[in-house]
Amino acid sequence: MKKFIYSLFIILILPINILAYSKFVIPGGESIGIKINSDGLIVVGYYKVNKEYIAKDNIKIGDKITKINNKEVSSISELKNVIDDNVTDKLSVDVELIRNNKIVNTTLKLGVEDNIYKTGLYIKDSITGLGTLTYIDPVSKIYGALGHEILLSETNDRIEVKDGNILSSKVTSITKSRNGSVGSKNASILYNEKIGNISKNTNSGIYGFYTSNLPNKNTIEIETFNNIKKNEAYILTVTKNNEIKKYKINIIDKYNNKKNTQKAFSFEVVDSELLNKTGGIVQGMSGSPIIQNDKLIGAVTNVVIDNVKLGYAISIVTMLEEGDKLGINLN
Repeated sequence: MKKFIYSLFIILILPINILAYSKFVIPGGESIGIKINSDGLIVVGYYKVNKEYIAKDNIKIGDKITKINNKEVSSISELKNVIDDNVTDKLSVDVELIRNNKIVNTTLKLGVEDNIYKTGLYIKDSITGLGTLTYIDPVSKIYGALGHEILLSETNDRIEVKDGNILSSKVTSITKSRNGSVGSKNASILYNEKIGNISKNTNSGIYGFYTSNLPNKNTIEIETFNNIKKNEAYILTVTKNNEIKKYKINIIDKYNNKKNTQKAFSFEVVDSELLNKTGGIVQGMSGSPIIQNDKLIGAVTNVVIDNVKLGYAISIVTMLEEGDKLGINLN
């Protein structure tokens, strides 16, 4: 494999270390919109105020602002309102932020342009994106998706979830992948159609509770990592509207030393229809379930940039173990 890759319950009393995830789940394949509200306002860049970068000395890219003048802020609008109400004659505010998992207290100098206070900071309080649903546990209604974490592109840091939702979406077109350039699914996200909440963003995917009606599908049995074969398999994914189709792949290799990672095994897309539509693996395909011998074995996670027919996958057991930590939805 080339080295360049692209990251795309019934309550029981159980002995310690015995997992309770279901042996049968509802397979996914649906394209989903993803909206996450960050736990803290994330600094992603600077801009000049009166021809000067006024915030660079005290605030760093990746800092998460939590308080202004000892008042909690959790959205960009709250930040603006607190600053407008608390600016002193010194044109500065006190800031509490989190940097490298430590609380830091500093001062933010402000500027004024057109009678508007300016921070000199580009800030994000939420992110949106597109991925693929992997599974739903029909008993607990816990779902898993993506198979890898969501990273902030500006900092490459994992987004800490305050709250969020997965949403219905329709794939409108495909930008095809080619060697050296990864394409993408292009979709319309239906923001008024929330189908689940997002509880956590981990290195094995995003997880939460599916809050809509369960899809009308048969369940599928889970296969363990040890029983995955270097042989034919297929993925479930959407390439147009919301129609889930199965596409043939070949499992190339599996890696025992990476059993619990995003790269537990590798595969090649060999389905001519999918290759004609996408050129290979594209962004938005992360989380697409992989089926072998009528059992769910894993999910698509990464693509090899210089050969976009090749990709990596996570074991479904790894995802189920992570999802199981959420416990039972009693509602």
